[in-house]
Amino acid sequence: MIVRVILPYHLRNLAQVGSEVEVEVVRESNEPVTLGSVLDAIESTFPMLRGTIRDHGTLKRRDFLRYFACENDFSHEPLDTTLPDEIASGKEPFIVLGAIAGG
Repeated sequence: MIVRVILPYHLRNLAQVGSEVEVEVVRESNEPVTLGSVLDAIESTFPMLRGTIRDHGTLKRRDFLRYFACENDFSHEPLDTTLPDEIASGKEPFIVLGAIAGG
């Protein structure tokens, strides 16, 4: 299953890719595409991004990054959360968005 992913500028530079990439999500034929499976695919395809999107040990989302699918925020959802069919079919991209903080 090929999923389209949009990465924020700093991760694109680290991975040396354009704004949108495609990753192959490995899963059993009857299993849905989940948040965790997409993140695993990103880290597998682009090993230099391991630890930048989520923590190595806990697999928790890194601060200042958000995950969006079909205009819905999946940032605080468990890794086994099923993503919309539009993501699995490649119709819509999965978005990793870099947040900005300051004062």
